[in-house]
Formats: sequence, C-alpha cells, structure tokens
Amino acid sequence: LTAPRAALRGLTLDRPRLMGIVNVTPDSFSDGGAFFDAETAAAHARALTRDGADILDIGGESTRPGSDTVAADEEIARALPVIEALGRGPAPVSVDTRKSRVARAALDAGAAMLNDVSALTHDPAMAAVAVSADVPICLMHAQGEPKAMQVNPTYDDVLFDVYDHLAGRRDAALAAGIPRERIVLDPGIGFGKTLDHNLRLLRNLGLFHGLGCPILLGASRKRFIGTLAEEPDAQARGPGSIAVALAAVAQGVQIVRVHDMKA
Repeated sequence: LTAPRAALRGLTLDRPRLMGIVNVTPDSFSDGGAFFDAETAAAHARALTRDGADILDIGGESTRPGSDTVAADEEIARALPVIEALGRGPAPVSVDTRKSRVARAALDAGAAMLNDVSALTHDPAMAAVAVSADVPICLMHAQGEPKAMQVNPTYDDVLFDVYDHLAGRRDAALAAGIPRERIVLDPGIGFGKTLDHNLRLLRNLGLFHGLGCPILLGASRKRFIGTLAEEPDAQARGPGSIAVALAAVAQGVQIVRVHDMKA
C-alpha cells in the first residue's frame, strides 16, 4: 500500500504526474479531428509539454463508446509521424494502442511507454513487446469491447470486480516477464461503466494501491462529468475534469491523464 513506487522512464512518482492526451483520430469523443493532421498533433503535443505535461500519450485509434476497431496499418499511419516528429523530447512518449504491431512500430520510432486499454487481452503479443523493449506498460480495466461496452454494463460489485480483474491482469503481465516496477494500472473510468459505477470507483481509488503498482486515472472530459455538471459540450468539462483529478490525487493516484494541461 505505502511502499514508494519505482520511477517510470526517469519520472519519480513522489508527486503527481500529468499525462497529456494527443488523439490523432477523426472520431475521439472530445477532440476528434482537431489533431488528425500529424503536424498539428505534434504542435499540440509540444504545447502540452510547455504547459506541464510529464508524459505524452499518442493514440491513433479512438476507443470511445461505440467506436469501431481501426486496422493496425491505419493506426500506424496516424500515430507514427507524430511520434517521429516529437523525437526524444523532454516528456517521454506513451503510445495508446491495443495492438502489438503498432506498439513495436511506435517504440522503434521513439516511444518509451505502452498504454493498453485492453490490458493485454486484445492482442496477447503485447506482453512480449513490453518485455523485449523493457518499457513500462499501463493495463486498464474495460468491460467488453468499445463498440458495445456501454450497453448495460453490470457487476456484482464494481469496486471489487475491477480490483480483482486488475490483479489478474497484473499477474498475467508478471507471468509474461514484465517486472512489477514496469506495470501501471488504470481502473478504466467510463469503459463499460455507468455513472454510479464511475462514482463508486472514484470514491474508493485508494483501494487500488493494494495492487502494489502506480495508478493512472483517465477521467478527463468524460460523459459522467457532463452528466453531473449538465454540460453536453465535452470541451467545456475542464472544471469538472480538474475536480475529479484533484480528488484522485488526494487519494494518492500517481498519474492523471488529461486534456486541459495548462488548467
């Protein structure tokens, strides 16, 4: 629960770290299309770094509710030019992908971390990529595929079901040869969860420190914030996103994944 967590790519976790979101997609829920052009996306990533990003998370596939799977070739064509343009800058680059081929290409292009929203279940070969490259990997909880995950998600108890799932994925990663100090865990707010599920998880984030790994929270601009704040415009959910991030940091969450970096 309380042991210091190992540094990630030189980033100590004795204070909260901010992961900036760069969606190189036409259909992400809050900024789809805004950074679809590689040059625009790279400029946005540099701005996030100037505004305080400790890590940049580059993704070429939207996994919003209702989204379709993107072919690996297309995902590579979207994400790689941005990663290459950023080079090995001050903020390490994470690649947000479920596919081992995309992960391998991104690491070859300069990425330093993997962020797999399927926690190695979409493509089991992801584990071997993480092992061979000796890079950190974030494993997230999701119930179902993105296309249908918000169609009546149910749990016996969402808090303990998510905890047990993440414990199982952590153990699968360990068994595959990924060292514990390279594993980050994410409870997956909004991925196959109702408003009540999300709020129960957020109220009890401290439980997840029992898994012995750094915790990442990605709740920025999500629909439940819009529901609570009566704000249909995702880009106007900055204040609610900040409130959720502060509640997470107050419970010791080490990494917060955000859109509104300067705020």
